[in-house]
Amino acid sequence: MKRCRVHILRAGECSHPAVMTRRDAGLAPAVFPALAALIVHPDEGPILFDTGYDPAFFAATDPFPERFYRWATPVRLGPGEAVADQLPRFGYAPEDIRAVVVSHFHGDHIAGLTRFPNARIVCARAGLEQVRRKGRIARVRNGVLAALAPADIDVRAAFFEDRPQVPLGPDMAPFETGADLLGDGSLLAVHLPGHCPGHWGLLVRQTDDRVRFLIADAAWSSSAVRDDVPPPRLTTALLGETEPYRETLHALHRLRARNADLIVTPSHCGEVEIEAGGHGS
Repeated sequence: MKRCRVHILRAGECSHPAVMTRRDAGLAPAVFPALAALIVHPDEGPILFDTGYDPAFFAATDPFPERFYRWATPVRLGPGEAVADQLPRFGYAPEDIRAVVVSHFHGDHIAGLTRFPNARIVCARAGLEQVRRKGRIARVRNGVLAALAPADIDVRAAFFEDRPQVPLGPDMAPFETGADLLGDGSLLAVHLPGHCPGHWGLLVRQTDDRVRFLIADAAWSSSAVRDDVPPPRLTTALLGETEPYRETLHALHRLRARNADLIVTPSHCGEVEIEAGGHGS
């Protein structure tokens, strides 16, 4: 199996009450980093998992009703924090990115998509269908900003559902299969239902031989996975489906408890943020 260098990048942050992400938390505002991953494959080169925030997010949320998205989750993105602006310190330009693996189509995960014109966009059909959903208010309510999808996304898209399904093995139980994105077992997309339609995570074997499970928004924090504590029903029902979300979280909790070497990485966890800034494995 091919091994990849993985760099966790912090591309801005948002804030909202902590209780919206964990039902036993308080009402005080909490900061949630937007994390993406730069994955350097030994043959395919640089690949991204999500993009975090980008200046395009602010343009997309200028008009109404999209501005409600920005009001509901205030965003901060400092100079040079967008993923496309961080790539040069790793020796890459945005045009070098070969593919962007999209966990789902919420604005904080795809805001930088248009910055990578040469990349395949690897995603779920169900996720892309959310972008095409009629009604701007309905899309904003579900966290989707259609303006962030590249105009040529239909030509560039490749779907998880079309890739070969391979067994994950006993170490990944209760998760059974993954979509082999490159055909060499190095990047395996895993369906993580509940957060929203077309929500998937990604398994990557790193150069240190450890496996990292990028779980996107299947949990907002590592502590939620450890403690098996979901968001309140209000949050999960607004964006997706509560029972599938809780089943996925419970499965991740069981997986982590029995596989201590696995690196489980949510996309908005402050504990993971300490890895950002160029460290890789």
